[in-house]
Amino acid sequence: MLTDHDLHELLSYQAKTPILSVFQSTDPAEGSADGHKLRLRSMLKGINLPDDVSAILRYFDHEYNWSGRSVAIFSCLAEGFFRAYPLQVELRSRVRVGEHPYVKPLADILDAYGGYGVVLVDKQGARLFNFHLGELREQDGVMGEAIRHAKRGSGSQAGGRRAGGANQSDYVEEQTDRNIKEAVDFATQFFAENNVRRILIGGTDDNVAAFRSHLPKAWQSLIVGTYAVSMMATDPEILERAMKVGEAAELQREKQLVEAMITGAAKGRGGILKLEDTLEAVRSGRVQTLILRDGYRAPGYQCQGCEYVTTEQLEKCPFCGGTFRELPDAVEEAVRQVLAQGGDVEVLHDEQLISSFEDIGALLRY
Repeated sequence: MLTDHDLHELLSYQAKTPILSVFQSTDPAEGSADGHKLRLRSMLKGINLPDDVSAILRYFDHEYNWSGRSVAIFSCLAEGFFRAYPLQVELRSRVRVGEHPYVKPLADILDAYGGYGVVLVDKQGARLFNFHLGELREQDGVMGEAIRHAKRGSGSQAGGRRAGGANQSDYVEEQTDRNIKEAVDFATQFFAENNVRRILIGGTDDNVAAFRSHLPKAWQSLIVGTYAVSMMATDPEILERAMKVGEAAELQREKQLVEAMITGAAKGRGGILKLEDTLEAVRSGRVQTLILRDGYRAPGYQCQGCEYVTTEQLEKCPFCGGTFRELPDAVEEAVRQVLAQGGDVEVLHDEQLISSFEDIGALLRY
C-alpha cells in the first residue's frame, strides 16, 4: 500500500541517470491481463532504457497478482532503484522519463483517497477502519457494557412501575454515555496512530450525534461525512458507502478551495491564479495548496542553481544568477516542489470547477 512515507521517498529521490515512471491501469472491467500487458508493451515502445523496460515487463509477468485496479512503477536500475505500488484505485495509463520520479498522479490519489478513518458506532461500541487508496481495513474495535432493557411487567403498583421505568431509562442513558465516551477515547488514539486526515462516521443519527458531541474539537474539524449503516454491515458494504460519501465530500471540499482561491486572488490576498504567478509563489515557498486541472502540462525552464521554475526564456536567473535548462513539464516540477515544502496538491477532475479559472492557481500561506 502506498503511504505518505513512500511519496516522500519518491520526492527526495533524484537520479543521476534517467528514471522511468510507469502508470498502468489493470482494471478487470477494461480487459484481461494479456490485454493490459499488450497495451503496456505498446506504451514502452521507443523508451531507450532497455534494462528498466525489461524489469517492468518481468514484474507484470511474474510478480503482480492482478487483484488491483492499477500499478505505479518507478525504475532506475542503473542506480539500483525499483519501486512498484499496486493500487485499488484507477490511474490513467502513461509513461514518463526524467531525473525525478513522476509523482503528480500519486499526489492526486493520496489527496482524494488517502488518510480516511471510518467509524461505525452504536450504543455499545465502535468498529474502526482505515480507508486508504480504495482499500478498507478493519483495524480494531471496542465494546462497552451491554445495554440491558427491562422487560415489561404487570406489577400492581403503578407508582412503582413508573419509578422503575425512570431508573431503567437513567441506567440506559448513563451506560450508553459511558460506552460512547470509551469508543471516542479509543477512536482518537486510532486516528492519531494512523495519521488520519479525514473522518467518516456511520450509524443511526442519534448514535452519530452522541459520538460527535464527545469528540475533541480538533478531530471534529476533520469529519467530512456521516451516513446510516448497521454495525453488522459487511466490509464490501462499508467500502461502497465510504467511497460514495468520501467522493461527495471531496468534491465539496474542492469547490470550497477553488472559491477561496478565486476570492483571494481577486482581493490580492491569500490566493493566486495563472501559471507564471503560481510558479513565483512556489519559488518563495508561499504555496499552501496548489490547485490544477487534471492532465495540465506546460513546458518551462529551471535554474540549475536555485531550481527556480519559469515559463520565460531568461539568460540568467534573477535570483541567483544561474543558467537555465529546459523542462518538458514545469507543472510537474511545481507539484514536486510544493509537496517537498510540506504543501498540498489538489488535482481537479470536475469540468465545472475547472472552467472557473485558467488551469492552475494556489492558496497561499501568506
